[in-house]
Amino acid sequence: MLTRRTRVCSWIARVAVLLVFAWNLQCAFAFLFSPEAYVGGFELAGVSGIAAIQGIAVAFLMWNATYPLVILNPLRHYALFAVVLAQQLIGLVGESYILLSLEPGHTSLAASLSRFIIFDGVGLALMALGFVLLLPHYISNRKAGRTRGEGSRGLT
Repeated sequence: MLTRRTRVCSWIARVAVLLVFAWNLQCAFAFLFSPEAYVGGFELAGVSGIAAIQGIAVAFLMWNATYPLVILNPLRHYALFAVVLAQQLIGLVGESYILLSLEPGHTSLAASLSRFIIFDGVGLALMALGFVLLLPHYISNRKAGRTRGEGSRGLT
């Protein structure tokens, strides 16, 4: 039986991951279906620019394939939750590296990258909070010899 604290923490984690997931999907669909609105922000143009933005959209969708199971049950899919955090961290570090590597004069591109960095930083913080709140439950299950989410079935 799950404690009230564990149930509340599980819902906090779900909401955090769901918010980031929804935001990512909104961005992916905007890039996929209205790429021409974003090519300028990445200093791209024409058919190749549109295709590049749509490619980013597809990458967003692939990246988010891991989120639904975590949203469904973050207790049972705790290892996958760690993968989601790692993906978010990789995005944040990669975008920061690209921004820091830009030569001066790429104001529009720098602004676009900065928005991604802010979003990924906030998303990482939100989801990390949910992950850390569930850590005591995960540790107690490991000590009790329960693995693979035993005692964490279904929605809590």
